[in-house]
Amino acid sequence: MRVLVVEDDRRLAELLRRGLVAEGFAVEVAHDGPEGLHLAAEGSYDVIVLDIMLPGLNGYRVCARLREAGVWTPVLMLTAKDGEYDEAEGLDTGADDYVTKPFSYVALVARLRALVRRGGPERPAAILIGDLRIDPATRSCRRGTTELPLTAREFAVLEYLARRGGEVVAKHEVLRHVWDEAFQGDVNIVEVHVSALRRKIDAPFGRQTIHTVRGVGYRLADGSGR
Repeated sequence: MRVLVVEDDRRLAELLRRGLVAEGFAVEVAHDGPEGLHLAAEGSYDVIVLDIMLPGLNGYRVCARLREAGVWTPVLMLTAKDGEYDEAEGLDTGADDYVTKPFSYVALVARLRALVRRGGPERPAAILIGDLRIDPATRSCRRGTTELPLTAREFAVLEYLARRGGEVVAKHEVLRHVWDEAFQGDVNIVEVHVSALRRKIDAPFGRQTIHTVRGVGYRLADGSGR
């Protein structure tokens, strides 16, 4: 099994390399983000161990760029940072697992073997609706080559509608999925976010992607006219 270790601490990287080789892995090592990204994109690995605090390009960005490029090799993020928000950010960029330093080497190897067994089947890098590209792995959206800056909640609404594949989605379904059942605010918050999305993803391009089905809800469809 081939492993790529991307770790800027050379002593730790060497310890990991020796230990993994002793476990029967074939190991390559990179010490910065750009080198790690190049090797991961060009090589054939069964799993990647990726530090977050890397020079040149941090681990979050390396992972996000790999997923954007359609590289779905399992990634285990390794970092000195802790806290649920750091973990969430790592997983949101497309990582498959997350280990905080200091870590148990035995547990690390077990996690790597579990990721290899699980494998890295190709997953869709993005949801495409005409020339609108919605990328859940990188939490990004663009129309053609134009990047569209969305808030986290706007992205969540758009992603949910997109994942429903052209179905008509009731307002209360969007509210329950994107906010949650305990939300006590005005149900019209959904309309506010839909209006904001239209101003960002449709109006500047002369498109109509988010359709209102009066009295029912919303539906996403290619608004390019093609």
